[in-house]
Amino acid sequence: MLKTLLWLLTVACIKTGRPRTAKRAIEQVKQRLSKDGWPEYYDGKAGRYVRKQARKYQTWSISGYLVAKLMIENPANLSLIPLEEDKKITEPRLTRSASF
Repeated sequence: MLKTLLWLLTVACIKTGRPRTAKRAIEQVKQRLSKDGWPEYYDGKAGRYVRKQARKYQTWSISGYLVAKLMIENPANLSLIPLEEDKKITEPRLTRSASF
């Protein structure tokens, strides 16, 4: 499951000042996913690859990795993925219509 959430882990690590943790996770995932053919998921406590059921070359596996790489290479891209804490709640402004 980490592979599909890798991009979110990367964003969280960068925003909390831990980019090294994200880099380490990206490298570990890269080695394993590319070797296993970018599977849909890993299963079990040991995270072993489920060969017959996990389909290979899944788009979300590849795109999650690519987005994570994009974020770690250029943290300015973090603004593309707003988190709840990033949203500023503003009071709506009540104004009169010009027709009155």
